[in-house]
Amino acid sequence: MGSSLLAYPSPLNAILASNASCQDSIIADPVSFAMPIQPSYKWRMVIAYDGTKYSGWQYQDKPPTVQCIIEKALMRITKLERKQFCLVGASRTDTGVHAWGQVAHFVTPFSYDSLDSLHAALNGLLPHGIRVREISGAQPDFHARFSTKSKIYHYKIYNDPVMDPFQRLFVYHSAYRLNAAVMKEAAKFFVGRHDFSAFENASSRDGKADPVKEIFRFDVVEMGALLQLEVEGSGFLYRQVRNMVALLVQVGRESLPPDVVPKILATQDRKELAKVALSAPPHGLCLMSVNYSQELLEPPLGSPVTSFGRYHTVSKCKIPYY
Repeated sequence: MGSSLLAYPSPLNAILASNASCQDSIIADPVSFAMPIQPSYKWRMVIAYDGTKYSGWQYQDKPPTVQCIIEKALMRITKLERKQFCLVGASRTDTGVHAWGQVAHFVTPFSYDSLDSLHAALNGLLPHGIRVREISGAQPDFHARFSTKSKIYHYKIYNDPVMDPFQRLFVYHSAYRLNAAVMKEAAKFFVGRHDFSAFENASSRDGKADPVKEIFRFDVVEMGALLQLEVEGSGFLYRQVRNMVALLVQVGRESLPPDVVPKILATQDRKELAKVALSAPPHGLCLMSVNYSQELLEPPLGSPVTSFGRYHTVSKCKIPYY
Protein backbone atom coordinates (compact mmCIF):
# COMPACT_ATOMS: atom_id res chain seq x y z
CA MET A 1 0.00 0.00 0.00
CA GLY A 2 1.27 3.45 -0.83
CA SER A 3 1.92 5.92 1.95
CA SER A 4 2.88 9.10 0.09
CA LEU A 5 1.81 12.24 1.97
CA LEU A 6 -0.89 14.37 0.37
CA ALA A 7 -1.57 18.06 0.99
CA TYR A 8 -4.54 17.67 3.33
CA PRO A 9 -5.61 18.49 5.96
CA SER A 10 -3.79 21.32 7.77
CA PRO A 11 -1.57 19.97 10.59
CA LEU A 12 -3.23 22.02 13.33
CA ASN A 13 -6.75 21.00 12.36
CA ALA A 14 -5.61 17.42 12.02
CA ILE A 15 -4.24 17.38 15.57
CA LEU A 16 -7.43 18.94 16.92
CA ALA A 17 -9.53 16.35 15.10
CA SER A 18 -7.28 13.48 16.12
CA ASN A 19 -7.36 14.32 19.81
CA ALA A 20 -11.09 14.93 19.70
CA SER A 21 -11.49 11.45 18.25
CA CYS A 22 -9.58 9.81 21.09
CA GLN A 23 -11.04 11.76 23.97
CA ASP A 24 -14.45 12.74 22.56
CA SER A 25 -13.53 16.29 23.53
CA ILE A 26 -11.50 19.10 22.01
CA ILE A 27 -8.16 19.92 23.64
CA ALA A 28 -8.31 23.51 24.88
CA ASP A 29 -4.84 24.63 23.83
CA PRO A 30 -3.08 22.17 21.51
CA VAL A 31 -0.36 24.72 20.69
CA SER A 32 0.94 24.50 24.25
CA PHE A 33 2.09 20.90 23.70
CA ALA A 34 5.90 20.72 23.49
CA MET A 35 5.86 18.33 20.56
CA PRO A 36 6.40 18.73 16.82
CA ILE A 37 3.24 19.09 14.73
CA GLN A 38 2.88 16.02 12.54
CA PRO A 39 0.55 15.67 9.55
CA SER A 40 -2.52 13.54 10.20
CA TYR A 41 -5.17 12.07 7.92
CA LYS A 42 -8.72 11.15 8.88
CA TRP A 43 -10.69 8.28 7.32
CA ARG A 44 -14.40 7.48 7.39
CA MET A 45 -15.72 3.90 7.21
CA VAL A 46 -19.24 2.51 6.73
CA ILE A 47 -19.49 -0.87 8.44
CA ALA A 48 -22.02 -3.72 8.48
CA TYR A 49 -22.01 -6.48 11.05
CA ASP A 50 -23.95 -9.40 12.45
CA GLY A 51 -23.97 -8.59 16.16
CA THR A 52 -25.02 -12.08 17.30
CA LYS A 53 -21.63 -13.10 18.69
CA TYR A 54 -20.45 -9.71 19.90
CA SER A 55 -20.97 -7.69 23.07
CA GLY A 56 -21.93 -4.59 21.16
CA TRP A 57 -19.72 -2.07 19.40
CA GLN A 58 -17.81 -0.38 22.24
CA TYR A 59 -14.24 -1.54 22.91
CA GLN A 60 -13.55 -4.03 25.70
CA ASP A 61 -11.07 -6.87 25.75
CA LYS A 62 -13.38 -9.65 26.93
CA PRO A 63 -15.86 -10.63 25.66
CA PRO A 64 -15.06 -9.43 22.11
CA THR A 65 -16.76 -6.39 20.63
CA VAL A 66 -16.98 -5.19 17.03
CA GLN A 67 -14.69 -2.23 17.71
CA CYS A 68 -12.12 -4.55 19.30
CA ILE A 69 -12.07 -6.82 16.23
CA ILE A 70 -11.73 -3.91 13.79
CA GLU A 71 -8.96 -2.31 15.83
CA LYS A 72 -6.95 -5.51 15.80
CA ALA A 73 -7.18 -5.55 12.00
CA LEU A 74 -6.19 -1.88 11.79
CA MET A 75 -3.18 -2.46 14.04
CA ARG A 76 -1.92 -5.21 11.74
CA ILE A 77 -2.41 -3.15 8.60
CA THR A 78 -1.27 0.31 9.76
CA LYS A 79 1.40 -0.89 12.24
CA LEU A 80 -0.02 1.70 14.67
CA GLU A 81 -1.23 1.28 18.25
CA ARG A 82 -4.94 1.75 18.90
CA LYS A 83 -4.31 5.04 20.74
CA GLN A 84 -2.63 6.36 17.61
CA PHE A 85 -5.43 5.72 15.12
CA CYS A 86 -8.24 6.49 17.61
CA LEU A 87 -11.16 4.54 16.11
CA VAL A 88 -14.52 6.14 17.02
CA GLY A 89 -17.96 4.75 16.16
CA ALA A 90 -21.14 6.73 15.59
CA SER A 91 -23.36 4.45 17.67
CA ARG A 92 -22.51 2.23 20.62
CA THR A 93 -24.82 -0.59 19.58
CA ASP A 94 -25.68 -3.00 22.38
CA THR A 95 -24.92 -6.71 22.72
CA GLY A 96 -26.59 -8.69 19.94
CA VAL A 97 -27.67 -5.64 17.93
CA HIS A 98 -26.79 -5.59 14.21
CA ALA A 99 -25.72 -2.83 11.85
CA TRP A 100 -25.87 -2.18 8.14
CA GLY A 101 -24.71 1.44 8.26
CA GLN A 102 -22.51 1.93 11.31
CA VAL A 103 -20.06 4.80 10.69
CA ALA A 104 -16.61 5.11 12.24
CA HIS A 105 -13.52 7.23 11.74
CA PHE A 106 -9.83 6.80 12.46
CA VAL A 107 -6.64 8.75 11.82
CA THR A 108 -3.18 7.91 10.48
CA PRO A 109 0.07 9.95 10.23
CA PHE A 110 0.27 9.00 6.53
CA SER A 111 -2.03 8.90 3.54
CA TYR A 112 -2.73 6.21 0.95
CA ASP A 113 -2.32 6.28 -2.82
CA SER A 114 -5.39 4.05 -3.09
CA LEU A 115 -8.03 3.08 -0.55
CA ASP A 116 -8.95 -0.08 -2.45
CA SER A 117 -5.91 -1.89 -1.05
CA LEU A 118 -6.65 -0.80 2.52
CA HIS A 119 -10.30 -1.80 2.05
CA ALA A 120 -9.41 -5.25 0.73
CA ALA A 121 -6.84 -5.81 3.48
CA LEU A 122 -9.33 -4.94 6.22
CA ASN A 123 -12.05 -7.25 4.93
CA GLY A 124 -9.43 -9.94 4.39
CA LEU A 125 -8.58 -9.88 8.11
CA LEU A 126 -12.07 -9.36 9.53
CA PRO A 127 -14.40 -12.28 10.28
CA HIS A 128 -17.18 -12.85 7.75
CA GLY A 129 -19.78 -11.36 10.12
CA ILE A 130 -18.11 -7.93 9.93
CA ARG A 131 -17.65 -6.10 6.62
CA VAL A 132 -16.33 -2.64 5.80
CA ARG A 133 -18.66 -1.43 3.03
CA GLU A 134 -16.97 1.87 2.25
CA ILE A 135 -13.81 3.86 3.06
CA SER A 136 -13.20 7.51 2.22
CA GLY A 137 -11.07 10.44 3.25
CA ALA A 138 -12.76 12.61 5.89
CA GLN A 139 -12.73 16.31 6.65
CA PRO A 140 -10.61 17.35 9.69
CA ASP A 141 -13.71 18.43 11.62
CA PHE A 142 -15.74 15.32 10.78
CA HIS A 143 -16.54 13.23 13.86
CA ALA A 144 -18.42 9.96 13.45
CA ARG A 145 -20.29 10.40 16.72
CA PHE A 146 -20.65 14.14 17.33
CA SER A 147 -21.30 15.26 13.74
CA THR A 148 -24.46 13.16 13.28
CA LYS A 149 -27.72 14.77 12.18
CA SER A 150 -29.87 11.66 12.60
CA LYS A 151 -29.80 7.88 12.93
CA ILE A 152 -32.18 5.32 11.45
CA TYR A 153 -32.92 2.01 13.16
CA HIS A 154 -35.09 -0.85 11.92
CA TYR A 155 -36.68 -3.41 14.21
CA LYS A 156 -38.06 -6.54 12.55
CA ILE A 157 -40.87 -8.69 13.94
CA TYR A 158 -41.87 -11.97 12.32
CA ASN A 159 -45.60 -12.22 13.04
CA ASP A 160 -46.60 -15.79 12.26
CA PRO A 161 -47.34 -18.92 14.31
CA VAL A 162 -44.22 -20.60 12.88
CA MET A 163 -40.88 -18.80 12.76
CA ASP A 164 -38.87 -18.65 9.53
CA PRO A 165 -35.63 -20.44 10.56
CA PHE A 166 -33.59 -18.46 8.02
CA GLN A 167 -34.46 -15.18 9.76
CA ARG A 168 -34.19 -16.32 13.36
CA LEU A 169 -30.94 -14.44 14.11
CA PHE A 170 -32.20 -11.10 12.82
CA VAL A 171 -35.94 -11.04 13.52
CA TYR A 172 -37.98 -11.16 16.72
CA HIS A 173 -40.69 -13.83 16.56
CA SER A 174 -44.16 -12.93 17.80
CA ALA A 175 -46.56 -15.87 17.72
CA TYR A 176 -49.29 -13.51 18.97
CA ARG A 177 -51.26 -11.90 16.18
CA LEU A 178 -50.35 -8.21 16.11
CA ASN A 179 -52.71 -5.46 14.99
CA ALA A 180 -50.47 -3.35 12.74
CA ALA A 181 -53.09 -0.60 12.40
CA VAL A 182 -53.13 0.26 16.10
CA MET A 183 -49.32 -0.02 16.24
CA LYS A 184 -49.11 2.62 13.49
CA GLU A 185 -51.50 4.84 15.43
CA ALA A 186 -49.44 4.47 18.61
CA ALA A 187 -46.11 5.06 16.83
CA LYS A 188 -47.26 8.53 15.74
CA PHE A 189 -47.24 9.64 19.39
CA PHE A 190 -43.46 9.17 19.49
CA VAL A 191 -42.87 11.64 16.64
CA GLY A 192 -41.67 15.05 17.78
CA ARG A 193 -39.45 16.38 20.55
CA HIS A 194 -39.99 14.62 23.88
CA ASP A 195 -38.33 13.74 27.15
CA PHE A 196 -37.70 9.98 26.77
CA SER A 197 -36.62 9.31 30.37
CA ALA A 198 -39.32 6.64 30.68
CA PHE A 199 -37.73 4.72 27.79
CA GLU A 200 -34.11 4.77 28.96
CA ASN A 201 -32.49 1.85 30.75
CA ALA A 202 -29.96 2.80 33.41
CA SER A 203 -26.44 2.97 32.01
CA SER A 204 -23.07 4.03 33.39
CA ARG A 205 -21.53 4.40 29.93
CA ASP A 206 -21.80 8.18 29.56
CA GLY A 207 -23.20 9.38 32.84
CA LYS A 208 -26.57 11.06 32.60
CA ALA A 209 -27.48 11.77 28.96
CA ASP A 210 -29.87 14.50 27.87
CA PRO A 211 -33.26 12.71 27.83
CA VAL A 212 -34.80 15.12 25.32
CA LYS A 213 -34.63 13.68 21.80
CA GLU A 214 -36.47 14.37 18.56
CA ILE A 215 -38.10 11.58 16.57
CA PHE A 216 -38.52 12.57 12.92
CA ARG A 217 -40.53 9.54 11.84
CA PHE A 218 -41.71 6.20 13.21
CA ASP A 219 -43.23 3.92 10.57
CA VAL A 220 -44.70 0.44 10.87
CA VAL A 221 -44.29 -1.27 7.51
CA GLU A 222 -46.14 -4.51 6.69
CA MET A 223 -44.31 -6.98 4.44
CA GLY A 224 -46.29 -10.18 4.58
CA ALA A 225 -45.56 -11.90 7.89
CA LEU A 226 -42.82 -9.37 8.58
CA LEU A 227 -43.47 -6.12 10.43
CA GLN A 228 -40.64 -3.62 10.05
CA LEU A 229 -40.58 -0.77 12.54
CA GLU A 230 -38.52 2.11 11.14
CA VAL A 231 -37.51 4.96 13.43
CA GLU A 232 -35.38 8.02 12.64
CA GLY A 233 -34.29 10.40 15.35
CA SER A 234 -31.74 13.01 16.32
CA GLY A 235 -30.30 10.52 18.78
CA PHE A 236 -31.37 7.76 21.15
CA LEU A 237 -30.93 6.95 24.81
CA TYR A 238 -29.62 3.60 26.02
CA ARG A 239 -32.10 0.91 24.84
CA GLN A 240 -34.66 3.57 23.91
CA VAL A 241 -35.58 1.98 20.57
CA ARG A 242 -36.05 -1.49 22.06
CA ASN A 243 -38.24 -0.06 24.83
CA MET A 244 -40.38 1.87 22.36
CA VAL A 245 -40.79 -1.29 20.28
CA ALA A 246 -41.73 -3.30 23.37
CA LEU A 247 -44.58 -0.90 24.15
CA LEU A 248 -45.79 -0.99 20.54
CA VAL A 249 -45.85 -4.80 20.67
CA GLN A 250 -48.17 -4.64 23.69
CA VAL A 251 -50.38 -2.22 21.77
CA GLY A 252 -50.29 -4.59 18.78
CA ARG A 253 -51.44 -7.44 21.01
CA GLU A 254 -54.32 -5.14 21.99
CA SER A 255 -53.31 -5.42 25.63
CA LEU A 256 -52.95 -1.62 25.75
CA PRO A 257 -54.58 1.26 23.82
CA PRO A 258 -52.51 3.44 21.44
CA ASP A 259 -52.77 6.49 23.72
CA VAL A 260 -50.70 4.68 26.35
CA VAL A 261 -47.63 6.14 24.60
CA PRO A 262 -48.17 9.80 25.58
CA LYS A 263 -49.20 8.69 29.07
CA ILE A 264 -45.93 6.79 29.59
CA LEU A 265 -43.91 9.65 28.07
CA ALA A 266 -45.52 12.08 30.51
CA THR A 267 -44.39 10.06 33.54
CA GLN A 268 -40.67 10.42 32.63
CA ASP A 269 -40.26 7.32 34.79
CA ARG A 270 -38.75 4.05 33.54
CA LYS A 271 -40.53 2.14 36.31
CA GLU A 272 -43.90 3.06 34.81
CA LEU A 273 -42.97 1.52 31.45
CA ALA A 274 -41.61 -1.58 33.21
CA LYS A 275 -45.08 -2.21 34.65
CA VAL A 276 -46.51 -2.84 31.19
CA ALA A 277 -43.61 -3.80 28.88
CA LEU A 278 -40.12 -5.27 28.98
CA SER A 279 -37.36 -4.40 26.49
CA ALA A 280 -37.67 -6.08 23.10
CA PRO A 281 -34.81 -8.56 22.47
CA PRO A 282 -31.70 -7.15 20.74
CA HIS A 283 -31.49 -9.43 17.71
CA GLY A 284 -34.45 -7.76 15.95
CA LEU A 285 -32.70 -4.37 15.96
CA CYS A 286 -30.40 -3.05 13.22
CA LEU A 287 -28.67 0.32 12.82
CA MET A 288 -29.45 1.08 9.18
CA SER A 289 -27.77 4.43 8.61
CA VAL A 290 -26.14 7.42 10.26
CA ASN A 291 -26.77 10.74 8.52
CA TYR A 292 -24.53 13.81 8.30
CA SER A 293 -24.57 17.14 6.47
CA GLN A 294 -23.44 16.68 2.88
CA GLU A 295 -20.62 19.20 3.32
CA LEU A 296 -18.96 17.02 5.97
CA LEU A 297 -19.10 13.98 3.69
CA GLU A 298 -17.13 15.63 0.90
CA PRO A 299 -13.60 14.09 0.82
CA PRO A 300 -10.79 16.62 1.39
CA LEU A 301 -8.89 18.02 -1.58
CA GLY A 302 -6.20 15.55 -2.64
CA SER A 303 -7.82 12.62 -0.87
CA PRO A 304 -7.69 9.25 -2.69
CA VAL A 305 -10.87 8.08 -4.39
CA THR A 306 -13.53 6.59 -2.11
CA SER A 307 -13.41 2.79 -2.04
CA PHE A 308 -16.60 0.74 -2.30
CA GLY A 309 -14.66 -2.50 -2.73
CA ARG A 310 -13.28 -3.93 -5.92
CA TYR A 311 -13.93 -6.95 -8.11
CA HIS A 312 -11.29 -9.63 -8.55
CA THR A 313 -9.75 -9.61 -12.00
CA VAL A 314 -9.80 -12.75 -14.15
CA SER A 315 -6.51 -13.97 -15.58
CA LYS A 316 -6.27 -13.30 -19.33
CA CYS A 317 -4.25 -16.44 -20.05
CA LYS A 318 -5.84 -18.60 -22.72
CA ILE A 319 -7.64 -21.70 -21.51
CA PRO A 320 -7.50 -24.58 -23.98
CA TYR A 321 -10.78 -26.16 -25.05
CA TYR A 322 -11.04 -29.91 -25.56
